[in-house]
Amino acid sequence: MKFDITTIVPAPRVAHLPHVVIIGGGASGVLMAAHLLRDPQAAVRVSVIEGRHMLGCGVAYSTSQPSHLLNTRVANMSAYADDPEHFGRWLSNRGEETTGACFVSRGTYGAYMTDLLAPLASDGRLRCLRATCLRLAPTDRGVAAHLDDGQVIPADAAVLATGHALPEPDPESLVLGAWQVAPPPPRDGRVVIIGSGLSMIDQAGALLAAGHQGEIVAISRRAQLPRVHAPGQPLRISMAEVPLGAPVSALMSWLRKLAQRAEQHGGTWRDAVDGLRPHLRRLWRDLPQAERARFLRHAAPWWEVHRHRLPPESAAPIERALRSGQMRLLAGRFEGASGTRGRVTVLWRPRGRDSSQSLEAVRVIDCRGILRDPHEHATPLIADLLGSGRARIDPLRLGLDVAPCWTLPDAPILAFASSVPPPVPHSGKSRPFPRYGNRSACWQSSFRRTSCGRQDNLPCWSLPENI
Repeated sequence: MKFDITTIVPAPRVAHLPHVVIIGGGASGVLMAAHLLRDPQAAVRVSVIEGRHMLGCGVAYSTSQPSHLLNTRVANMSAYADDPEHFGRWLSNRGEETTGACFVSRGTYGAYMTDLLAPLASDGRLRCLRATCLRLAPTDRGVAAHLDDGQVIPADAAVLATGHALPEPDPESLVLGAWQVAPPPPRDGRVVIIGSGLSMIDQAGALLAAGHQGEIVAISRRAQLPRVHAPGQPLRISMAEVPLGAPVSALMSWLRKLAQRAEQHGGTWRDAVDGLRPHLRRLWRDLPQAERARFLRHAAPWWEVHRHRLPPESAAPIERALRSGQMRLLAGRFEGASGTRGRVTVLWRPRGRDSSQSLEAVRVIDCRGILRDPHEHATPLIADLLGSGRARIDPLRLGLDVAPCWTLPDAPILAFASSVPPPVPHSGKSRPFPRYGNRSACWQSSFRRTSCGRQDNLPCWSLPENI
């Protein structure tokens, strides 16, 4: 059962405790709250502010489609790194028969995220508000969150866990977003999907599960599908083996040799990719800026399809549709759509060609992902931070620029710090997200600024690496 965001209220007896406000109640925000409050002796109280979704669901886990599965096994999806069976026990308590090797629905995982907060609400240290934060302002105490309902929430520290901004709907309704709700298309009509990643798999899988008989055409620049999970054992790779700071070409060559090593020992390339996982954050951090940009231009698409893999259950209907001819995968660039809703002409240019071609479709779905320009598509809160100079876009324009410990590094941002830091327990087994973009950032206290712009002597709030 999902935890109602409006049922959690603070207790007066904890009002004196240091206060952390978390902006965003998706998976990142809920995990942060759960880790801060997990220790019943931790002298801290938390307010989670979420205006759109049920707590813990966010974009990824709000889906109600049973065919939308996690792309990671149950054994690797525990909220707590020191309790890897936590998610499995939760499933068992719900009466679901699973093993650690299973892939469950994303909606189920959203319910798990929501239920993380239930046992933490009894002592009054948790408060949840259904509202949207429009602005964060510095105060003598720390920071104040200004909400769209007129409330102002003072706190000692703030955590940004806002996730990604979804693309705005097509004003002409010719192209649907991957997260837009719409009635089923005509059963025998052609559906064109832009993109060939995990969102495309979701859309195509849902169409096939609903009995769609028409053609499904996926168009992407390289026509590459996510690879499929298979049993394996991650290679043991020491940090000393990793060529930190090497050019991207050398890194990819080294990774191919790792894959060969795995195959020589009876495994697959998956063992090499999974063995590298614990070192990804350090690997990315040590890349020079030019090499990071080169990776994003040339290697990232190939890395993504090998790193973020499909459950066999999700891959099977797609493979059947491709073999039967009901589904086609085209390499090229989407150039636009015209016509009327239900009768759309898609203009696309095949890879390596100078001329464009057209396809008629009853529906067009944009599954190119949610990575957008962080300035152009900023939420009101992020726009205010950027406009006031208290935050800046990272050099590669992936998100907010953050320090290694996930604080915002600009001097104006550090003015948010208070003199009394919340006593946050830190687990050495818990690590920040090793993604390319910056999912969250936090203001913390008791800092001292170093010459390189990093803040030392900070309690590092970290999250599991599973999501």
